[in-house]
Amino acid sequence: MFKPTRLLTAALLATAFAAALPLSLHAKTFRFARAADMSTWDIHAQNVGVNNTMHAAVYDTLIEYDSKTFKPRASLATEWKQVSPTQLRLTLRQGVKFSDGSDFVAADAKYSLERAKAKTSNFTVYALGIDRVEIVNPTTLDIFSTVPNPVLLNQLTELRVMSKAWAEKNNSVEPKDIKTKDESFAHRNALGTGPFMLKNWTPDQRTTLEPNPNWWGKGKYPTNVTEVVYTPIKSDATRMAALLSGEVDFVLDPALQDLARVRQNDALKVLEGPENRTIFLGMDQFRDELVNASVKGKNPLKDVRVRKALYQAIDIASLQRVVMRGLAEPSGAIVAKQINGWTAKANVRWPYDVAAAQKLLADAGYPQGFEVDFACSAGRYINDEQLCQAITVQWAKIGVKARFRSMPFATYFPMIQRNEASIYLLGWGVPTFDAFYSLQSLIRTVGAGGDGNFNLGRFSNPQQDALIERIRKETDLPTRNRLIEQALLADHELISHIPLHNQIIPWAMKKTVDIPHRADNLIDWRAVKVN
Repeated sequence: MFKPTRLLTAALLATAFAAALPLSLHAKTFRFARAADMSTWDIHAQNVGVNNTMHAAVYDTLIEYDSKTFKPRASLATEWKQVSPTQLRLTLRQGVKFSDGSDFVAADAKYSLERAKAKTSNFTVYALGIDRVEIVNPTTLDIFSTVPNPVLLNQLTELRVMSKAWAEKNNSVEPKDIKTKDESFAHRNALGTGPFMLKNWTPDQRTTLEPNPNWWGKGKYPTNVTEVVYTPIKSDATRMAALLSGEVDFVLDPALQDLARVRQNDALKVLEGPENRTIFLGMDQFRDELVNASVKGKNPLKDVRVRKALYQAIDIASLQRVVMRGLAEPSGAIVAKQINGWTAKANVRWPYDVAAAQKLLADAGYPQGFEVDFACSAGRYINDEQLCQAITVQWAKIGVKARFRSMPFATYFPMIQRNEASIYLLGWGVPTFDAFYSLQSLIRTVGAGGDGNFNLGRFSNPQQDALIERIRKETDLPTRNRLIEQALLADHELISHIPLHNQIIPWAMKKTVDIPHRADNLIDWRAVKVN
């Protein structure tokens, strides 16, 4: 029997290693971290940025945004035509398959749009005005609106597509109700047409994605990533240490105090730019008596003088300089500059004035102030806990004793959506890049079809409702923008919320990572490269 010599054995091993080497060289793992983990894989259960970022890796939309211009462009729909003011016809991309190899057809798109309108969906705001969806043929879909909708294409950029057959097979026809602990199959599992597919998800520990072997965009986009490993790391220090040591390649929400160290590291870089997200405080203006407050028998937050006092007691310049380290643009409106309808006239803040705030409280009947519940997220927005703590100190100067409590994203958002906070912090991005999205979601009286879906303080004003309804139907852009400005100016007086600032988002990463920075703070998964 032939026995190879030791030298020949070594040569064979070297040859085998050399043959395997190109595979390992081409394997590009993208390891990234942020403070908060996602709360669900159900694409219609909860409309928050952490979820939407990950869902975009696995699930496609019919229309998507160009990363630079944020103009609508083709995705699962390749063409669209406004047949009439209330009828939009979409031509669907042919040859698309879900990651399990099944075909994507018009029935999947129709089902997904209808699923977004379900009672348990948190995406009804994007399906607003959609009356019905009709299948013309396997690759053509008609969307009929109740009234002309000038932002329907923008809304479609946030409505992801799920397999109808997969949802039916796995008892996930309706979206998970994020306010409850009940789970469906779609909560922990996923099946989409996007560049990646879900390999595993261990909540608050790790998510791993792998390439979708049936992805229709293979070879058409620059990504070379063969594995995505996402690790939520709540601690700022630990998260940044992971980047500095090379354990992760990219941090979506770096600690502001560590950015200087990142910039000084030759192996790392920082990308930053303004985000289309406004950070503000919401207030319970619905209950007749606040929960866990010192005032009994009435709700001080229903009084605009009290809301204005809280507003004017906030030293926004100090917060911008000390807490946000300059990475914030103080805002007087609930929308940022990138949003259609924003005007400088509507962006003027009420001035910081402790004496004026104290007088307002006294005029409202609270000369000694009061105690009130104040809830804040931990690690969802830039320095959110520190921001809330600083505001608590500032309010104490006018006698308002805020009982501060913070909690992680996964428990914070369901809590505030159950209306269990008297005052709460919220950040609101605008995926449609149009102010109507904010006016309808945050200011309009809570109702059907997405009205007031994040109006968690349950503010209500009939005049504002009527104005927002006019904006919804108006198709003439100059007229529509005048109405938006009118609504924003009215909100400045009514103080439905207390605007704080628009975030300036820094991303920290290894220099080997190529990724386009986006104003919506989402990852363009098709463009990520690891060199």
